[in-house]
Amino acid sequence: MSTNKKILLVIIILAVIGSIWYLESLKVHPGVTAGGSQAINIGATTTVASSTTMSGSSTIGGQTSTILSTSVVTSLKQIAAADQAAGDQPAIEIADPTGFINVSSTFTLSSLVGHDVILLDFWTYSCINCVRTIPYLNAWYQKYAPYGLVIVGIHTPEFDFEKELTNVQNAVAEYGIHYPVILDSNYGTWNAYNNLYWPAEYVIDMAGYVVHNQIGEGSYAESEAEIQKLLIERAQVLGLSTADIPTGTVDIATANLNEINSPETYFGAERNSLLANGTVMTNGNQTLTAPAAGTIQPNQLYLGGAWDFEDQYATNLAAGATITYEYDAGNVYMVAAGAATGTVVDVMQDGQPISAADAGSDVQNSKIIISGNRLYNIVRNVAGGGEHTLQLIVETPGLQAYTFTFG
Repeated sequence: MSTNKKILLVIIILAVIGSIWYLESLKVHPGVTAGGSQAINIGATTTVASSTTMSGSSTIGGQTSTILSTSVVTSLKQIAAADQAAGDQPAIEIADPTGFINVSSTFTLSSLVGHDVILLDFWTYSCINCVRTIPYLNAWYQKYAPYGLVIVGIHTPEFDFEKELTNVQNAVAEYGIHYPVILDSNYGTWNAYNNLYWPAEYVIDMAGYVVHNQIGEGSYAESEAEIQKLLIERAQVLGLSTADIPTGTVDIATANLNEINSPETYFGAERNSLLANGTVMTNGNQTLTAPAAGTIQPNQLYLGGAWDFEDQYATNLAAGATITYEYDAGNVYMVAAGAATGTVVDVMQDGQPISAADAGSDVQNSKIIISGNRLYNIVRNVAGGGEHTLQLIVETPGLQAYTFTFG
């Protein structure tokens, strides 16, 4: 080989090495959180192309990923730098998933970073606060998914029965959820985000940073405005039109939170601090005397008859057991389970069988049949919030009562 050819070959090799080094230098490499979970940012998940074009969003499921141009990566680095300056933290990858619904088991958040705007929703299907949030999430998904929004439900259970894939699948179908839902039965992702609440939303921008966090219900217009802002930013980075991104806000009738003056009340021994006529926080059997009229205190739980207190629920041991509660709200919900054939419970309000007008959606003829583990709507007062005394009379043994919640 001639000297000139050798020199040319060396130049080509050096050029290739230099190009690889330059492309790698454009990437922002991911960090690791204190708990060991992988933080996400643009450098962990994108491939840089030599062209200056890109086709759009990645495929949900994490199996394919659009190649990003160097100009897009440069823009994303600028967004990441602004996020860091604002004190925003990198999103964290899903940790220790236990099931997948509406998406394949290869799904990752990192496959979406650099391509899409992500909304993580921590929820559990028996939580009324979560249930009231779902119509907004469904509406946002339908409205904004074509423009780059991916909603991911992180289903972290409050009760053991919510760990069952079939139960969650049934709830997802019942609530009309079409976005990906990841089961978090071991609290892996919950703990990675140091989350403490149901529901909780984390909005993640294209660069992989959490830029908005909503705890609990409400502030829907604020969250939607953040989504719109990030979708506009996404379109600008990708060279897409911003004219078609929807505006306005979704407005769905939900409970008046100002009318809810009773707290969530637990039956199980782990958390039954509001049990007024028994020994609280104690497992085992107790035979309790129902309170006399005029002695009932607001927002206190009274049981009558023989009950077995387990960690998460209390179950009646004989027919005719009673549950009494004076509440201040418009709606009453109960997380419960019963016999496979159904446990019949009589519903009384203010000393009378509950009227058809005030009966919840699961009550017929002043009775409710409780079978599967889920949230039951017992009372839906037509006049809205107010003080009432609810009494439930269990016709047969075997009701598993977990909690009262209000709306």
